[in-house]
Amino acid sequence: MTEKTVHIIGGGLAGSEAAWQVAQSGVKVILHEMRGSGSSTQAHQTDGLAELVCSNSFRSDNASGSAIGVLHEEMRRCGSLILKCADNTKVPAGDALAMDRDLFSAAVQDALETHNNITIVREEISTLPSKEWENVIIATGPLTSTSLAEDIIATTGEDHLAFFDAIAPIVHKDSIDFDTAWFQSRYDKCSPGGDGKDYINCPMTEEQYNAFIDALLEGEKTQFKEWEKDTPYFDGCLPIEVMAERGRKTLSFGPMKPVGLTNPHNPSVKPHAVVQLRQDNKLGTLYNIVGFQTKLAYGEQTRVFRMIPGLENAEFARLGGIHRNTFIHSPKILDDTLRLKAAPHIRFAGQVTGVEGYVESAAIGLLTGQFAASDALGRTISSPPHTTALGALLAHITIGHITYDGATDSFQPMNINFGLFPPLKTRVHKKERKAAYCARALADIDSWLAG
Repeated sequence: MTEKTVHIIGGGLAGSEAAWQVAQSGVKVILHEMRGSGSSTQAHQTDGLAELVCSNSFRSDNASGSAIGVLHEEMRRCGSLILKCADNTKVPAGDALAMDRDLFSAAVQDALETHNNITIVREEISTLPSKEWENVIIATGPLTSTSLAEDIIATTGEDHLAFFDAIAPIVHKDSIDFDTAWFQSRYDKCSPGGDGKDYINCPMTEEQYNAFIDALLEGEKTQFKEWEKDTPYFDGCLPIEVMAERGRKTLSFGPMKPVGLTNPHNPSVKPHAVVQLRQDNKLGTLYNIVGFQTKLAYGEQTRVFRMIPGLENAEFARLGGIHRNTFIHSPKILDDTLRLKAAPHIRFAGQVTGVEGYVESAAIGLLTGQFAASDALGRTISSPPHTTALGALLAHITIGHITYDGATDSFQPMNINFGLFPPLKTRVHKKERKAAYCARALADIDSWLAG
């Protein structure tokens, strides 16, 4: 046990994971969270730690064929609280890891509240802490408060960057018409213990699809403030109407593609497009519309989404929305252990560093927590190899993009993907390449942990 304390600002996925990693190492933690103190954000709906604001999915859990799946497994091997709670509250979702969002948040909060080394303080920290707090982690996420964001800019001298992120609506299952809709996973893929029927599917004819596209394009949208209008979207989470604007067939080749599905109500006719809904809570009473994050006005959402066959009488537990996300220019202002160069007693964690996605956010929280704990204990900091998913993410936000001619490219948020991994040293057939990346990553994370 050490007398030193790590202060963590922000109780989202990254802050919660960082707090757990520090506390498990034997170092005291004070976790500062503004929600519950009278302050909140435009996107959060509860005061719970690690609230899942958008989707309830951590995406693919395939550790032998997907970059996000191998990140899941690396984090499990590192003792991740977020992955442990996700595994304990999961709901059927094919080969994806999806959770009951309320049970998940409650599990994380309970683990942190009952840990002997963690104290949770409900208060807003509006400026960067001074050196009196010797070891600080900023994990305020993409919804960092305006006052704190302004202080970060003043301290670093760098402009902050921003993009919009959108939220998909959630539907009550008992309001879905199953004379039209049916249960099936694409290509009948099974989740562990599942039966290949993890998604609700709503089919569309070509005529229905075109009418739906017209309604999306014509529907009233959320109006941005003048200073927000030039803020770019993150391509991995585009509002559905923005996708529709890119071409009439974009959705039918994207989230509404009809492949791998057979309508049992009319098996001889292939749908032109299919809308899928994924279970959102453990009870199976709520389903979110996959890929339907939106900036449509609330009244328009109800009208337009009830055009979907099977959802004509849909009751919405939550309508979609849009919020502004903030991230820092990490390659310029952070060092290779995520310390702020202008104030080395401060580290950053989570989406604010320029990773995109729930798991990626928690992963950077895990690393930052381990780095901060090593500082408190006087240990040498060891970073995971770049060949691992954790190391690849760390390299992305501390090195950034490098173009073919060696010039630094613009830094943008990124999900984990095999393009962030160093090339394989031996030639591997294209069909076996993903498995080879995964096998190398897991072998290297085991070696790093053993060392």
